[in-house]
Amino acid sequence: MSALKNSYIRFLNCIEVLESKTGAKKLDALEGQLLNNIMLAHAQGREMLVGNLLVMSNLGSQATLHGRIKRLRAAGYIRLVADDIDGRKKKVVPTKMAIKHYEDLSKLLTKVATT
Repeated sequence: MSALKNSYIRFLNCIEVLESKTGAKKLDALEGQLLNNIMLAHAQGREMLVGNLLVMSNLGSQATLHGRIKRLRAAGYIRLVADDIDGRKKKVVPTKMAIKHYEDLSKLLTKVATT
């Protein structure tokens, strides 16, 4: 089977095109996984704290994860909000840019799946 007949490969190709058109900062694999976890929690109405991300040892060390969280914040995908009750806790909230990015990905996936 030709690689371009594979829906997922076409989807990946479309992501490359989308990223080049929007000028959005390209995420590395770890940043993508962290953002996916943040977006899943957001979509499910669950609160995500920095501490929840830092214990994902299967993704990397706490220092590595903390660095990637900082990069996601600097790139504009997330913001950190102090908890109302315990100011030491930081909520991780996706920005409008991140939400739009996932909406664009959803549209691409639908397009690829129906062609």
